[in-house]
Amino acid sequence: MAKGKRGIRYTKERKAEILAAAKKNNLTGQHVAKKFGISALTFYRWRGPVRSDAVARKGRERGPSRPRGGDKTKLDVAAIRREVQAQVRKLLPQVIREEVARALKSD
Repeated sequence: MAKGKRGIRYTKERKAEILAAAKKNNLTGQHVAKKFGISALTFYRWRGPVRSDAVARKGRERGPSRPRGGDKTKLDVAAIRREVQAQVRKLLPQVIREEVARALKSD
């Protein structure tokens, strides 16, 4: 444990000990913060993403932006881009009409 610019730096071994104890005792971030003196946010960052079955099911219901294949934490950027483009194509004609009308009124 060393003090750095941002605060205390924990060794990999100490992090592993804290994470193992938290997992073994089924501790929440608040419990870990009280027991080990680290912030709950630090604990959750160390722990990384944890997905329950309910969260995994919800992810499958999201639609085209959900991840496909291998890594379930990556976004399908191409699908998001297609969704945005479709919405822009849908809204753009109305925006153009409004802007043209405003420009003609100001002349």
